[in-house]
Amino acid sequence: MTGFGRGTFGSEIGTASVEATSVNRKQLEIVSNLPKPLQGLENQVRQAVLPYLSRGRLQLNLQWESQESVGGETIRINAALAKTLEGACRQISQAVGHTVLLQAADFIKYPGLLLSDSIRELNLEEAWMSIAPALDEAMKKLDIMRVAEGKHLKEEFLQRLSSLENFTVKIASLAEPRPQKQRDLLMKRLSDLGIPLELDDERLLREVAMFADRCDISEELSRLSSHFSKFREYLGAEEAAGRSLDFLCQELFREFNTIGSKANEAEIAQTVVQAKTELEKIREQLQNIE
Repeated sequence: MTGFGRGTFGSEIGTASVEATSVNRKQLEIVSNLPKPLQGLENQVRQAVLPYLSRGRLQLNLQWESQESVGGETIRINAALAKTLEGACRQISQAVGHTVLLQAADFIKYPGLLLSDSIRELNLEEAWMSIAPALDEAMKKLDIMRVAEGKHLKEEFLQRLSSLENFTVKIASLAEPRPQKQRDLLMKRLSDLGIPLELDDERLLREVAMFADRCDISEELSRLSSHFSKFREYLGAEEAAGRSLDFLCQELFREFNTIGSKANEAEIAQTVVQAKTELEKIREQLQNIE
């Protein structure tokens, strides 16, 4: 599910700013972008956000601004790296046959050439005291957006579930007269062939009974009704139910498939196709929710 949240928290050693963005994903993926000196907190960041979501791709961007109380913003030069860059420049000059000069801007652009003492000396445990509240604020704001989206999806699911129940009622009404229709069809065929047969003939009754048993979908209809009730129960639950709902969708597909193969009736088959189309729309959305 999608969402966005931003949190900021400042203390005497610095200010942490966190932006959290989530997008739809069937599995859980957490991507954290932390400043290099704070990458030792990556596991703590991950553990802090896990209670908020179980599915989706979460992108975390963290920025840290140190206060002067840390010791001031002292910039140092990585002398060894600067000499290495200069040596590489001389080799390039020899390779191309003319002098290539590096400007100050070229040195500054190279990662790791300039070092900040204030961040280098930062205590991770102290920094976490500012980062944790900022992260929590960002995740709570993100969760508000996700909850709003979830309520909208819930209404959509309930509407589509009602449609599935209406399809099921229609299927049940179409299936009820099937044995009688089969008996009438057998009688007509025998009559057309000139074979007289009484309505209470044992052979006719046995054939109709076998047909009724083959096309009986009462068990499937009963299970569908149970699945519909369970679906509504999961939608009203407080805990994450995305995977449970996904499993129910598979079971609903199974029951509709069985009905379609057993009913042996064109109108029932068409209704089953309509129900499965509606169910597929639910299933697509379920891949995104928790």
